[in-house]
Amino acid sequence: MSLKQTIDVFELLDDAHVTGGTVKQFLEARGAKHITVTTVEGKKGLTDFINIAIPGLRGHSLSGKAPTLGIVGQLGGIGARPERIGLVSDADGAIAALASALKLIDMQNKGDILSGDIIVTTHICPNAPTRPHYPVAFMSSPVDSHTMSQYAVTEEMDAVISVDTTKGNRLLNYRGIAISPTVKEGYILKFSDDLIQLLEMSTGRPAHTFAISMQDITPYGNDLYHVNGIMQPATSTTAPVVGLAITTESAVPGSATGASHEIDIALAVKFLLEVAKAFGVGQCPFYNRAEFVELTRRYGKMTHLQTLGSA
Repeated sequence: MSLKQTIDVFELLDDAHVTGGTVKQFLEARGAKHITVTTVEGKKGLTDFINIAIPGLRGHSLSGKAPTLGIVGQLGGIGARPERIGLVSDADGAIAALASALKLIDMQNKGDILSGDIIVTTHICPNAPTRPHYPVAFMSSPVDSHTMSQYAVTEEMDAVISVDTTKGNRLLNYRGIAISPTVKEGYILKFSDDLIQLLEMSTGRPAHTFAISMQDITPYGNDLYHVNGIMQPATSTTAPVVGLAITTESAVPGSATGASHEIDIALAVKFLLEVAKAFGVGQCPFYNRAEFVELTRRYGKMTHLQTLGSA
């Protein structure tokens, strides 16, 4: 059950004055011990980046060998004040990431500790700007995407799930959650069979997946089309990255209020928890290592797609 944690975080963030410090105090009161908050100012304002480390029994933080999973709450901002009052749809990624951290903390308090470390990152900005985008307006961010990725992804992460609202399009016309293929160092790889199985078990339904284009795995700032920022963490790491999209049947602006669905966010949290359990014990590799080595041997590196390219 993750709905309670989802609602707790939803209520916490639905505040015009919420900050990263507010979130830190809330999580520490529930038992979290390893949280850092960094305030970063950009051209369009400031935001608080939050990093929550949850040690595992055999994780690197305790000199173990279990791999570390990164959960990134990807978004422009949780609010668009003063233009819009209340939490915006774009906040779903932050809610899902923080609710997964809260659930893991609650589990540890009850004696259920995962094998590997989990690192959860997101940022808190209740007054982010918006920007035009077809077919609906997107949320923007106070800081540029390169800065966001620097704080969202850490070297300790052996794999990353980037969870993001993905409603502002006509490509995904169902409500719920869906996963992307794995992206690693500029390559779009096959869908992970293990992740598909976990998605079907946690939802009780056939897995929804979504396609991504080459543009989607390049950095924002190159003036090319991106379906949204869900794959941006893949531009800043050598670890495999999978996008977890929270979707709707109709196109919903990221800046829309009253457009978040707690049940769907809780469903994303359930999936994240099952991935965290499996990944830490080596049961859920995001990609086939041998095939990736052969792919790069035959066709070379694609890391230039992680850059802005030639002007």
